[in-house]
Amino acid sequence: MPVSTNGWASEPARFDPPPNSRMRGEFMSMPVSPPSLGPDLARTIYRKAYLINRTDERFRAMLTNGELAVAYYPVRGQEVIAAAAMAALRQDDYLVTTYRGLHDALAKGIPSRLLWAEFAGKRTGTCKGKGGPMHITHPETGVMVTTGIVGSGLPIANGLAMASQIRGESRVAVASFGDGASNIGAFHEALNMASVWKLPVIFLCQNNQYAEHTALAAGTSVSRISDRAVAYGMPGIFCDGLDPASVYEAMNEAVGRARAGGGPTLLEAGAFRLLGHIFGADYSYVSRQDLHAAEERASMAKLRQWMIERQVRESDLERIEKEVDAEINDAVAFALDSEPPDPDDIRFDIYATEQAA
Repeated sequence: MPVSTNGWASEPARFDPPPNSRMRGEFMSMPVSPPSLGPDLARTIYRKAYLINRTDERFRAMLTNGELAVAYYPVRGQEVIAAAAMAALRQDDYLVTTYRGLHDALAKGIPSRLLWAEFAGKRTGTCKGKGGPMHITHPETGVMVTTGIVGSGLPIANGLAMASQIRGESRVAVASFGDGASNIGAFHEALNMASVWKLPVIFLCQNNQYAEHTALAAGTSVSRISDRAVAYGMPGIFCDGLDPASVYEAMNEAVGRARAGGGPTLLEAGAFRLLGHIFGADYSYVSRQDLHAAEERASMAKLRQWMIERQVRESDLERIEKEVDAEINDAVAFALDSEPPDPDDIRFDIYATEQAA
């Protein structure tokens, strides 16, 4: 079978599930056609996706013109995955994500003001300006940590899921990670443990085809990471990360299974990273043809049309866009006007002074 220049053995800009099912291996229980999203839920997902897209765009513009100077890992192309997946969660559900986690953090509900202030290194940020874009935490919305170590978030999510299980709560934990993390030992250890103990955890692999500069086929033994679920006795789902209905339905089923005591799920959502590994990085190792095709599929115009075809009024989308644009403008102004941390603040927030509730 021919392998494309970007590492996929099939059409590189598409992520088509197996015929008649999005389930892999022996777990063939998903419906052939997922139910359509209702207008209310579709509007919620569009708002999240638009907020992610415009925040990413504004952040990169401010880095370009020198208004900000921090390390940033762009999320362009993966907006729908976060928007649709997080729409299936409750606010008190746990999320552990990665340094490329802006989309997850926004979709889970962290207020834009707090996120932008953290980006800008200000005291009013989620971590008082000490974390920056790579290290965000906001327990109020369930965002427990964004980790900079590849694969390290999965065992943390297991711990959160175990805490929920022991306390008899209905909260689930989600570990969001990239395809590169699936080759880290912690991935396999975490899946095994979660399956043995039937932990209420969803392993969400956002497969953007590249682990930094390494194409999937160059370092991964399977073409679908979700195939690895069978080895650990859990359902494995693959879905098109640009299809809001597919992502939402897959996540919703996984969450329902976890809440009911049915254990973990490995959910793989395929997308295409439209920018380099880090802001400003070279991306010439991806063919222009593949990149252009991916950009066409992942455009906000395509998502907007998808919404209109599902009975979301264009006037509603325009209202959402105006509200989000105003929200971002307000958040940026708030961040720039906020005070930076005092150098003496380095002595604080080193250890917990009281037990968390």
